[in-house]
Amino acid sequence: MDIELGKIIFRTVFTYLIIVVIFRLMGKREIGELSLLDIVVFIMIGEMAVFAIEEPKSNIAQAIIPMAVLMVIQRFTAWASLKNQRFRGWFEGKPSVIISKGKIDEHEMRKQRYNFNDLMQQLRENGTKSIHDVEFAILEASGKLSIFEKSDNDKEGISSEGYVVPMIVDGKIQYDSLEKIDRTKDWLIEEVKKRDLTVEEVSFCSIDKDDQIYIDIKNEKK
Repeated sequence: MDIELGKIIFRTVFTYLIIVVIFRLMGKREIGELSLLDIVVFIMIGEMAVFAIEEPKSNIAQAIIPMAVLMVIQRFTAWASLKNQRFRGWFEGKPSVIISKGKIDEHEMRKQRYNFNDLMQQLRENGTKSIHDVEFAILEASGKLSIFEKSDNDKEGISSEGYVVPMIVDGKIQYDSLEKIDRTKDWLIEEVKKRDLTVEEVSFCSIDKDDQIYIDIKNEKK
């Protein structure tokens, strides 16, 4: 009985250390920012850890090897997400504009299976008194609602401080964003050319409420 108990204690400590190492290698993320794949991996690793601890007679490698395989899968998908925007959108999802210029997009809400109870709850959690006070509300891939309220001195204008629209991400033009701000691909290419750049050379490009354009160049030396 003492030997059995010792095995359980050893397996618990060993499994704990293995999981810590795996999670460290998987990268840092807040719980609310976990992708669907991350959550699946975490659940499966948890189940394997329980198996390793509760079955002291089994070979511990039967639990450790699948954990390592899951870590490799997660690392690969994280790398693929950085390299391929379509892959990232499929695995991690994309942000959705729920309220734009004070108008609710019911079609987008239905598409995201997001109802008015969800909307009102997240507005209350943000301390927003009324939908009338909202200029933009963006449902992030994590499920969090980012809210940009109208300024106190101009409830009718587009005055959401800090709100920016991504126009280029990883060298790819964001056509949905251009459509929302009534800009064209040719206009964007021309703006990039003014800075002696091509779209492919741009890591990130955005425009804010004051039409100020921000551009970050790929692999730019500090």
